[in-house]
Amino acid sequence: MEPISTALTGIALVQKSVDFIKKNINTANDIRDIAGSIDALFAGEKQVQQERFGNKSVLGQTKDAAHSVIDAKLAQEQMEEISILIDNRFGYGTWRQIVNERAKRLQEEKERIRAEKQAVLRRKKEMQETMRIVATVVGVTGFISALIVVLLMAWVEG
Repeated sequence: MEPISTALTGIALVQKSVDFIKKNINTANDIRDIAGSIDALFAGEKQVQQERFGNKSVLGQTKDAAHSVIDAKLAQEQMEEISILIDNRFGYGTWRQIVNERAKRLQEEKERIRAEKQAVLRRKKEMQETMRIVATVVGVTGFISALIVVLLMAWVEG
């Protein structure tokens, strides 16, 4: 298996992945034999979409508009072609299962990240509350200590 270079980006990654899958689809014993290329295909397609919609500057949007639209169309065509190849090789619905499983895992990852952020925020709030309580206790203790010192001094003098 030829590893797909992580240095490739966007449409180049899509094309490299498609070439690898086409070359190896008939000799793959199971989907794991081409899974890395499928992952790279999704990554490349995501980069194409980010290149298309991620540039928020007006100049960037108009300057490369044709290029980004064509790349997105090419990536989509190649994704559809691969979906047909995979369904033909491994059975109808395999591509849909891959897409659904990927979406599920992405959603789980988002949920995990959200839960981690909430836990960090909760710990931060708990720490702030603890510090507020400690500051209050120290302040009250200091006030009471000062009051005792004043009363003792008044008692000693009196």
